[in-house]
Amino acid sequence: MTERPNRSRNRERHRSPTVSVLAALALVVACGVFVLANHLAGGSPETDNGDTDPVEPINSSPPMTSLVTPSAQPPDTEEPAPGQKVPAVVVKGMYIDAWTLAAQIDRFIEICNNSEINAIVIDIKDENGLIPFLCGDASFSAATRNIIPDIEQFLARLKENGIYTIGRLVCFKDNLWSSRNPGLAIRGRDGADWADQGGVSWLNPYNTGAWDYIATLALESARLGFDEIQLDYVRFPADGRLSDIDFGLAGAEKTKAEAIGDFLQYMRGVMEDTGVWLSADVFGIIAVARGDFEGIGQDLEIMVRHVDYVCPMIYPSHFANERQNGVGQYINGVLYSRPDLEPYGVIYNILVMTMNRMPEDGNHAVIRPYLQAFTANYLGSGYFMPYTAHEVLEQIRAVYDAGLDEWILWNHSGRYELYDDVALLLSTENDVATVTSTNP
Repeated sequence: MTERPNRSRNRERHRSPTVSVLAALALVVACGVFVLANHLAGGSPETDNGDTDPVEPINSSPPMTSLVTPSAQPPDTEEPAPGQKVPAVVVKGMYIDAWTLAAQIDRFIEICNNSEINAIVIDIKDENGLIPFLCGDASFSAATRNIIPDIEQFLARLKENGIYTIGRLVCFKDNLWSSRNPGLAIRGRDGADWADQGGVSWLNPYNTGAWDYIATLALESARLGFDEIQLDYVRFPADGRLSDIDFGLAGAEKTKAEAIGDFLQYMRGVMEDTGVWLSADVFGIIAVARGDFEGIGQDLEIMVRHVDYVCPMIYPSHFANERQNGVGQYINGVLYSRPDLEPYGVIYNILVMTMNRMPEDGNHAVIRPYLQAFTANYLGSGYFMPYTAHEVLEQIRAVYDAGLDEWILWNHSGRYELYDDVALLLSTENDVATVTSTNP
């Protein structure tokens, strides 16, 4: 990996001036409660595994007086040399789907210009296999849709406003390409097509031909101007009739975790001279469980060796509650029977566990978590709560308390109202400590 500043340790942080905080909170309350989409990228409710590593557990919010918001890193305007990576950015980001971003680009630029948010995650290829912009490579024509016209100009405009651009590339969940190329797809033991619980077919992570397709699209996206390529669904399927899958000789010779590790190492080599960073999204549960607990090929200790950033999706709603398994979820020695109701504790403790597992030699990815910016009403009454700006800020505060600097907000539906309120509270006039301390 290209050497970069070590930003995974605590450092002194200075509080910015705080004014108009009560007015900002009043506006959030006036905006009402937002019930957001319940479909999440790459996630499923996870099971209790009883992991009780005794590393500084915290079950509730500590006093707010000691927390201050890290200063945003100013952008480096110097152009990198060919093949040299763009300067590393302390990312405070948000994911926006292509349709919403294309229609609301002015609003999101304004949000970034007036808050700590300095990065936007844009789909390169979504869960259906669709590419939302036109590519120069004709091999992608069947998958492309002109949702974002002139992607190069689009990215240039974001960069002119100091916004770091992250391209989210869904890897192996790809109904379109796997159906057109059955030789690259996961197959059943009877040789027939295989699909997950949602009826979606997948590319086979053991198949290096599938790797080539993903790599070619990543290279094309780097050429178009993305600062970072973020690999999502970099795993095997987690649902459906898994016992019916036939991985053949490759599956007998290599574990799923080894296959995913090899794929990431391959992608790292492919992207080495492009000048962009490489990241991978992972299930939040892999920070709690050792090894490939979910059987999807994601092993934390392996994955952090092969990319620049690892982004665990640590949404509180995604951890088991007592209704689902009769107990809840143990995280860092603390039992959360209704984890969606305790965003600070869940985020803090899982990140402490994550950092406790990083290789001692320091040669590992920066941990940059995805945070929950949606309401998980599908969990049922008593097991979820509306996630407004306050709940989002509690998670951000937990990230800083755990000694990390970076985060990305996730809302799959593209509902931008919540982002407006979070941006208001993260403006240069406010800080996380004061805002959260004034909200019960």
